[in-house]
Amino acid sequence: MVRFKNPLSGEVQVNDLVLGTAVFANAQLDDLVIARPDGTPTYNFTVVVDDLEMNISHVIRGNDHLNNTPRQINIFKALDAPLPEFAHLPMINGGDGKKLSKRHGAVSVTEYRDAGYLSDALVNYLARLGWSHGDQEIFSREELIEFFDIIDVNKAAAVFDTEKLGWLNQQYIKSAPAEILVAELQQRLGAQDIAIAAGPDPLAVVEVQRDRARTLAELADKSLFAYRDFDDYEPAAAKKHLRPVSLEPLKQILERLEALPDWTPQALDALVKDTAQNLDIKLGKIAQPLRVALTGSAASPSIDQTLYLTGRARALARIARAIDFLHQRAGSPQAS
Repeated sequence: MVRFKNPLSGEVQVNDLVLGTAVFANAQLDDLVIARPDGTPTYNFTVVVDDLEMNISHVIRGNDHLNNTPRQINIFKALDAPLPEFAHLPMINGGDGKKLSKRHGAVSVTEYRDAGYLSDALVNYLARLGWSHGDQEIFSREELIEFFDIIDVNKAAAVFDTEKLGWLNQQYIKSAPAEILVAELQQRLGAQDIAIAAGPDPLAVVEVQRDRARTLAELADKSLFAYRDFDDYEPAAAKKHLRPVSLEPLKQILERLEALPDWTPQALDALVKDTAQNLDIKLGKIAQPLRVALTGSAASPSIDQTLYLTGRARALARIARAIDFLHQRAGSPQAS
């Protein structure tokens, strides 16, 4: 075993770029082991040698390594080597103030990719943890390179906020090139064995859904209704919106949609609004039952876009199915 003999007197001054000046008395530092009995070197010795061999100018790491720094500085000095700059970053905590763990979101970047986070959004979020540039929240990578300075990093621990990350990712989805989102949608739907060619143009889906999704996974999930039939209605949505009072509006909508020559968002929007006016009911009284009939849930894009993306054949079949559901629910004979 080989030990490094620390000086018995004096002190080590660490001029940290983030934390400021920290002073350590040499008398408090132990004669640390730099080689084990089998000859293998230990961490504090190998990192110094590695930094020297690689001409490292800045050592940037978590502040949990601060206690190692005076020991390493003494090794640098013993080797008559120039000191790098040191910067010890504050730790990242979860929303409860405790050390970040998997339950707070401390997972691999591949898990964030699989969950539907764009790489630029994740880089932006991580760069903003413990650092700021005025009130700006969204940065291009070029801006991060231009504006970032290690001395502007906060001393206090940062908080990993998954809600904030979700918001930021949504901003990136809103502004992302359409071709990227289309490719992601196709890949995610394809992974579920969904025949994309049998549904609407993915570009049309992306342009409608990009403002409504916080992740790419959510964008794909919210778009399933346009490509795949569903087995059941969400119970709460059906209970609230598929009620006997919805039967006549749905019948009229179905009859008028069957005769509609142009299946376009504009024509569909005009038809739904005109039907509501003719029935002297608020638009929501017809749009919400129709939305549940088409998607199985009470949340979807605007009703004209929902009808358009569902497609004529699927839409007519699903509305007819909802009408049958209402007849069965009421215990009355089905309409002919």
